[in-house]
Amino acid sequence: MIPEPGVVPSALAEPTVRVRPGWTAAVVLANVGVFAAWLGPIQVLLAKQSESVAPGNKEFVFGLVTGVGAAVSVFANPAFGAISDRTTSRFGRRVPWVVAGAVGGAVGLGILAGAHLIVLMLLGWCLMQLFGNALLAAATAVVPDRVPVAQRGGVGGWVAISQVLGALVGTALAAAFDSYALGYAACAVFLLLSVVPYLLRSHDVQLVERPTFVLRDFLRGFWISPRRYPDFGWAWLTRFLFNVGNALGTLYLFYYLQDEVGVDDPDTGVLILTAIYSVCVLTTAITCGRWSDRSERRKVFVTASGWVMAVAGVVLAVWPTWPGAIVGAIILGMGFGVYLAVDFALLTQVLPSAQDRAKDLGVINIANSLPQVLAPAIAAPIVKHLGGYPVLYLLASAVTVLAGVLVTRIRSVN
Repeated sequence: MIPEPGVVPSALAEPTVRVRPGWTAAVVLANVGVFAAWLGPIQVLLAKQSESVAPGNKEFVFGLVTGVGAAVSVFANPAFGAISDRTTSRFGRRVPWVVAGAVGGAVGLGILAGAHLIVLMLLGWCLMQLFGNALLAAATAVVPDRVPVAQRGGVGGWVAISQVLGALVGTALAAAFDSYALGYAACAVFLLLSVVPYLLRSHDVQLVERPTFVLRDFLRGFWISPRRYPDFGWAWLTRFLFNVGNALGTLYLFYYLQDEVGVDDPDTGVLILTAIYSVCVLTTAITCGRWSDRSERRKVFVTASGWVMAVAGVVLAVWPTWPGAIVGAIILGMGFGVYLAVDFALLTQVLPSAQDRAKDLGVINIANSLPQVLAPAIAAPIVKHLGGYPVLYLLASAVTVLAGVLVTRIRSVN
C-alpha cells in the first residue's frame, strides 16, 4: 500500500525487520496488565461484590454490570483505535493511548473499590472498560505495525497468552485479599506498572500529518463490507462465535464452583483452575504459534482448537466435580492456547487497510466484547430455569465447534 502524502512511510508500510524479544516482552506485559485489570474483577471481585451488594439477586447484578461494561467496550475499542490511527503526537500513534488507558482504568478500579451501590459499580466498571479498551486498541495494533508476517505466529502466541496470564495475575491479586476493595487496588497498581517497560522501549513511529478525518467515513468504517472484504467478515464471525462459547463457559465459573460443584472456597478454586488453564495455554500457544509460522498454515489449527474446546465443555457439563473441573481446565487451556495464538496471526493477515490497523482490529475486538453483553442474557436464564450448568456448557461446546467449522470459509489464508 502506498502511504498518503505527508505521512512517514514506515508508519504505514508492512514491517520487514524482525522485532527483538525485549520489545515483545514489553508489549506482552502491557497486555497482561489490562487483562489482569479486567479478568481479576470478572473472575472474582465483581462476583463477590455483587453478592455483597445484592445477596438475593447476585446473578442479575453481576450480569448487569458486566453486560453494560461490555456494551461500552463494543464502541470504545474501535473508536479509540480509529483515534489512535490518526494521532500525530511526537511520541507516536500508540503511546499516548497506552498512558491514558492505564491511568483512566486505574481510576475506574478505584471507584469500584469504594462502591457499595449498583450505580457506582456500573460507573467504575464502565470507566475501566472505556479506558482499558483505549489501551488495548493501541497495544494490539503495534503487532501489525511492527512485526513481519513471518514472525507473527510466534509473537502473536506471546501476545495472545497475555489474556491468560492476565487472568492468572488478576485472579491471584483478587484472591490474595479478603476485601474486594484491596483486590481492586492491587489490580490498579499492577495496571499502572505494567505499561512502564513498553513506554520506555516502544519505538513508536510518528505520523507527520494526520490523515483527513471525515465523520461519515469514520462512522461507516465501523461496518466493513463482508462483500468487499469477505475474509475479514468470516474472521470477525468466527472470532465472535469462539468468544460467545468462551464467555458462556467462563462467565459463571465462580458460581459454578460454589453452587454446582460445591467447592467450599470458590476464590481459591478459581485461582487453581486459572493457574492450570494458564500453563496449558502457555504451552500450546507458543508451540503451535511457531509451528503455524513454519508450516505457513493457520486455519487447520483454529478449526482443531474449536473441537478441543468443545470437549472441555462436555466434561464440565457431565462431570460437575472438582476432578472434572480440573480435567476441563486442562483441555480448555490446550484448545484455547492454539486458538489465541494462531487466530490472532490469521486476523492480522486479513486486515483491509494498513492506515486503519487499530480501527480495524477494534472492529475485530467487537467480536471479543459483544459476547460479554450477550452471554449474561443467555446464561442467566439457562442457569436458573432452563437446565442449569450442564445445558450451559453443552451450548458453549456447540458454539465453538461451529466457529471452528466456519473458519474454513476464509480463502486468502492457508
